[in-house]
Amino acid sequence: MIRFAAVSAVALLTLSACERRDEPAPTPVSPPQTTPAAADPNALTSDGLGPARIGMTRAELVQVWGEDSQPNAVGGPDPETCDEFHPTKAPADVRVIIQNGVLTRITAAREATVKTDRGFGVGEDGMAIKQAYGGAVFAQPHKYEPAPAEDLFVWSRGGSTAYVVDPAARGLRYEVGADGKVKAIHAGDPSIQLVEGCS
Repeated sequence: MIRFAAVSAVALLTLSACERRDEPAPTPVSPPQTTPAAADPNALTSDGLGPARIGMTRAELVQVWGEDSQPNAVGGPDPETCDEFHPTKAPADVRVIIQNGVLTRITAAREATVKTDRGFGVGEDGMAIKQAYGGAVFAQPHKYEPAPAEDLFVWSRGGSTAYVVDPAARGLRYEVGADGKVKAIHAGDPSIQLVEGCS
């Protein structure tokens, strides 16, 4: 009888240990939702600046930024083929190149205050740009100035370390002067490789 009672007690303990409790499962805690920062619409990118987009026609550019602020000045040797100018409504010291009726390049020159989507503007240290872009930047000696002057190319698509001809390529060129500081930023298609405006 004692043995039966002991076996019964062990059986009851085993059953109670196996008994499933209907407690609610803990609710998983979701990490806080973060919305990715929206790209600054006024940042200079390889695709354009604000409403001015690489690939738009001259007429479309004029609708958003206005006509040439100095229509009597010739921006290129053959304005019908290639013209460089500052539209009346473009930001200060921002020029454009129109090739065969299409916007191919936007340049932020010496007095420009616009910044790239990485936060770089005219006057930045060239070394900081190299550090920020790492292996994505391709450095080339400056055509007219001694080192540390150089051209820093960052292609967002279609680029290479050789001369780029693909019209679908897009990139930025940081033009660094002999003082090691950025003196101009060119954004757009392969025309960013042009050294003297339209040539």
